[in-house]
Amino acid sequence: MFDEPVEPGLELLARFRVELAAVKEMGQTPWGRRRVIDVLGGSFDGPGMTGTVLAGGADWQVVHPDGSATIDARYTLRTHDDALVCIQTQGVRHGPPEVIAALGRGEPVDPADYYFRLAVRFETAAPGYLWLNHTLAVASGMRTDTAVLYDAYALR
Repeated sequence: MFDEPVEPGLELLARFRVELAAVKEMGQTPWGRRRVIDVLGGSFDGPGMTGTVLAGGADWQVVHPDGSATIDARYTLRTHDDALVCIQTQGVRHGPPEVIAALGRGEPVDPADYYFRLAVRFETAAPGYLWLNHTLAVASGMRTDTAVLYDAYALR
């Protein structure tokens, strides 16, 4: 009889650098302060996948009264061998008010000073990457003045 689930492991897929446009403040909605941040491009590189982040897509972010942000981003990847992959990241960013304020001003902040984690899902029809359709990934991220950087790990 089996009485324990398998303990998941983590396997690095890639480090992502997603270049972002200036924040568009949409204003207060029933869910919080809505912000839209367009994706300008970028790159990703790692043992699981390598390529570029295509311009288009965005992060439809909500900032809550405590300063925390709910992340909801969708954009497209082009792998080194020309496959297209849709990616969706959903997550949370929060930290001490002074740290979040510094991030908002575009100042460099140690990523250890705030929490920025993502759940990552992929969708593709590319034969060499069909495994991504059945892969859940998690990521640890950081924000710079012009980009989001994160390491994505497949849950094994």
